[in-house]
Amino acid sequence: MRKIKVDLGVRSYPIFIGAGILGSGELLVEQLSTRQVLIVTNKTIEPLYLSSMQSALADRNVKTCVLPDGESYKTLEVMQDIITALLEHRFSRDCCLIALGGGVVGDITGFAAACYQRGAQYIQVPTTLLAQVDSSVGGKTAVNHRLGKNMIGAFHQPAAVIADIKVLDTLPERQLSAGLAEVIKYGLIRDAEFFTWLEANIHKLKARDADALIYAVERSCLNKAAVVAADETEQGLRAILNYGHTFGHAIETGLDYQGWLHGEAVGLGMLMAAEFSRRLGWLTAESVGRIRALLEQAGLPVRLPQSLSTSMLRELMAVDKKSRQGNLFLVLLKAIGSSVVTGDFNNQYLLETIDSFQTSMPGSD
Repeated sequence: MRKIKVDLGVRSYPIFIGAGILGSGELLVEQLSTRQVLIVTNKTIEPLYLSSMQSALADRNVKTCVLPDGESYKTLEVMQDIITALLEHRFSRDCCLIALGGGVVGDITGFAAACYQRGAQYIQVPTTLLAQVDSSVGGKTAVNHRLGKNMIGAFHQPAAVIADIKVLDTLPERQLSAGLAEVIKYGLIRDAEFFTWLEANIHKLKARDADALIYAVERSCLNKAAVVAADETEQGLRAILNYGHTFGHAIETGLDYQGWLHGEAVGLGMLMAAEFSRRLGWLTAESVGRIRALLEQAGLPVRLPQSLSTSMLRELMAVDKKSRQGNLFLVLLKAIGSSVVTGDFNNQYLLETIDSFQTSMPGSD
């Protein structure tokens, strides 16, 4: 088992990574300091892991809240179900919520914990690769609005993260690919050596090789933990973790959070940001080609859905948390492993970049 510390002073917490570490439940029990526990999961995960977790916590006052599965349910209305469960069972502020699921479950449970009696404890037990390497770490919690993704939320750090890569055995292939987008992101924004490792080992990750997965999850979490420790509430450096997300969130919102997975939209968003960086003269065509090839090998889409127009995407991108005083800021690449946040760019190049993903393969013009 690997252990990483997210160093945030009094809000510091551990990330545990390994194969089969949920097992008997001893590790989870060790992280709990309260008897009142609400397990929040969804209908997909419920039959797979809920009963074993309940058994491991048999000596606690354990209740459950099972949510519908899917990004379209990451709403204030669905979050109310969690709050209602806490109130109905008369849980106090010193209760603990356990988020057993992927990114949607983790985000919505974390936000419910942040809101309940002005702040309750929660533990992340991510069951998707994407959640293990990204959304479970860092304390970003939120729900979506029909006009924008993650627009209602709070920074609220978990008490612990337990990433058992054994649960990825039941993960659908498409979900695995979606998670690989966030893994690749770390190589692009700050870890060129890791990107090169991914190019050589992507087939092992696709085949769910345990050693390769543990290494990829650990290296991703180390990268994210370092950035979060330096900038917890995204005043500067942490914004680089949003690489590809402004494009990706616009895709998700334009599709009404249906049809594409979050990681698929972010993966394409990363390629679009790379192509935009090339058009600005910052990134070489060879680098864009390497990025595209790795994303394709990971099983991710590299073209926009036909239903999304250039004008629609540009309008949706304007409704973004990284906009400041009406100006759009994007995370772009100077090179593989080197990123920058900037609002200083030619808007015409941005429109041409979006358009290129609808009319031709990027870089072919």
